[in-house]
Amino acid sequence: MFPLGTVLFPGAILPLHVFEPRYRQLMADCLAGDGRFGVVLISRGSEVGGGDQRVAVGTEASIEEATRFDDGRWAVLALGRRRIAVESWLPDDPYPLAEVRPLPAAPGEADRGAVAEAGVAVRRARALLSELGQPAAAGDLPGAAEPTGDPEVATWRLCAAAPLGPLDRQRLLEISDVGERVAALTDLALGVADDLHRLLAGPG
Repeated sequence: MFPLGTVLFPGAILPLHVFEPRYRQLMADCLAGDGRFGVVLISRGSEVGGGDQRVAVGTEASIEEATRFDDGRWAVLALGRRRIAVESWLPDDPYPLAEVRPLPAAPGEADRGAVAEAGVAVRRARALLSELGQPAAAGDLPGAAEPTGDPEVATWRLCAAAPLGPLDRQRLLEISDVGERVAALTDLALGVADDLHRLLAGPG
């Protein structure tokens, strides 16, 4: 398991600079196996040195690219695969370990109109953030025609692209029903956009 200060969504790419000895070992062991590991958000504490508090829902990731430097550090690109739930944490020896189970695919559906509405809200928030001179989230936004594809895939991509804090992103990851997740994403993105609009408007 790799506890981090960020949330990984299914289908999203996670770049990692691995320098701590225990996670160097984790990367080596993963590459010697199937290349998969779990990513969970640290709710409190630091990802360096241990002693952190971790959430119970995360994402299974697979290593897509890995480069090992002469000093033992790794540069890794991982891909989010599916949601997982932590059943129990095991001793951190030699790195964080847990018993996990895959979470089932979302039982509900989101109509394409709702996905498109969420896309508009996310784009507005990103555009306003850009006006403030701040970078938006790193995720790619689905193109204008893409909401005609799989709503589940489009929704995860919008979640990754939304300029939200880690706890809001975790909230989205934990929602199983696609329709509920789309509605929550729209509300969160509109809230961010409204806050940014007020900042841009200034006093009064």
